[in-house]
Amino acid sequence: MGFTHLHVHTEYSLLDGASKIKELVHHTKELGMDSLAITDHGVMYGVIDFYRAAKAEGIKPIIGCEVYVAPGSRFDREIEKGEERYYHLVLLAENDTGYHNLMKIVSRGFTEGITSRVLTGKF
Repeated sequence: MGFTHLHVHTEYSLLDGASKIKELVHHTKELGMDSLAITDHGVMYGVIDFYRAAKAEGIKPIIGCEVYVAPGSRFDREIEKGEERYYHLVLLAENDTGYHNLMKIVSRGFTEGITSRVLTGKF
């Protein structure tokens, strides 16, 4: 029976991941696994390096991201009293279409979501 890690953070998940991509993929190969997912927090900065490293080791790369889901709309300016700040959701791309959709979702989080308002101060 095979096993695949589907929720893995790399050095691109600040304060939550310490694994360097090449070392992670190499260790996956050493353990006899044939696939691995990358699901960094809210970013996809490492997916190209991950894809290339995985292919070089004969590992099937699964591209993903752990996104944050707001309790209301991404356009809401304030959180209602009693609501949680956000929820985590792991998304995995099944194919090239899924990969492109995932890139759009993550990009919109930066340009239209709460992250963009915090960084620009536009509340």
